[in-house]
Amino acid sequence: MSLRTPKMRLLRARIPPPQCLRSTPKTFPRPRYLSTEPPRPSFDNISLHRLEAERIAHAKRRTYYLTAGVLVGMLAIYITATSIDLEKYPPTKPTQLDSDRRADDPLVVLGRERKVVVQKLGEEPEERVETVETGTSAVPTFPRILLFVDDERELIGNGVVPAVSDDRLVEYQLVGLGIRTVSFLGIQVYVVGMYVATDDIAALQQNLIKKIDPIASTLVAGEKEKLKEKLYDAEEGTRVWSEVLRDSGARTLVRIVPTRNTDFGHLRDAWVRSLTMRAQTNKGEYGDEAFGTSITQLKKLFNRGSVPKGKELLLSRDRKGKLAIWYDDGKIGAQRLGDVADERISRGIWLNYLAGKTVASEGARKSIVEGVMEFVERPVGTVATQVHV
Repeated sequence: MSLRTPKMRLLRARIPPPQCLRSTPKTFPRPRYLSTEPPRPSFDNISLHRLEAERIAHAKRRTYYLTAGVLVGMLAIYITATSIDLEKYPPTKPTQLDSDRRADDPLVVLGRERKVVVQKLGEEPEERVETVETGTSAVPTFPRILLFVDDERELIGNGVVPAVSDDRLVEYQLVGLGIRTVSFLGIQVYVVGMYVATDDIAALQQNLIKKIDPIASTLVAGEKEKLKEKLYDAEEGTRVWSEVLRDSGARTLVRIVPTRNTDFGHLRDAWVRSLTMRAQTNKGEYGDEAFGTSITQLKKLFNRGSVPKGKELLLSRDRKGKLAIWYDDGKIGAQRLGDVADERISRGIWLNYLAGKTVASEGARKSIVEGVMEFVERPVGTVATQVHV
């Protein structure tokens, strides 16, 4: 007989089991793919800072290396450009115009330098050449005064002009000079100076002054600044210098002395490019067939060999604007290479140094403008009579 009566079962059901006998439901962790919490990173903030510091250090090292590479490359280009001659096609055999004269020999071989007598107390009188410093050790000085004449007499020998008597030489005064440089490295190519015949300075003065005041004989400070602004302006400067060169009839020289070995082709190409550009931009004045023929004639005159460092090339412009080219190789004497009668050729070459948005030598233009300012501040005709000391 069972003791579990209904009453006992009911009583047992009402008595809760002891605490130790209670069973708690088991809880299982929620699967990761059902979790809404973001995944925890596998590294901490310290690791992030370390990685960022390494990245910045790597970028800095790379910048340093690239900068060093650029500087070394530019230095190599500069050393190469300054240590190698500019000759495009160096002749294998000595040509007629090549020379074995040393670079430290006297430079002036075409025009004669005017000398002055200097005497100190208790010493013998001494003749010295008036010179102007150029700013480069390769060609340290230029003569302030040149005695020169474009002699067209019959040549002798290999195109050599016979000696000219002193009474036929014309005195030229230096107006300004500068250094021709190329590339952004400022590699020096030659020193260029502009001279004007002393007897023609008055005509040059008068034409320049008339551009500001037609009835004045000299310019005051404000008028000088106005003229200077015109000469530096690209369009006005070209117009003013074109009219002065064409109308004044002043005889002028452009003297070029290379600071490093070059050749006639290198010099010719720069002038031909400027003349061609002028013909393209001003077809009304330079775009005819005759001007093209004159450029071809100029090219033929420069179809020659090398121009060693320190040798003198002289370009002269007479009263009618005819261009004559002279060169002395130091071996067979001064040579007149030829001339071009079209005055637009010499005017275009002169404008390459005097006017425009860009010039062959900004230093030469500034120096020439300053020299012109000294002319126009004096009464017309007084500059030629001043004493040079």
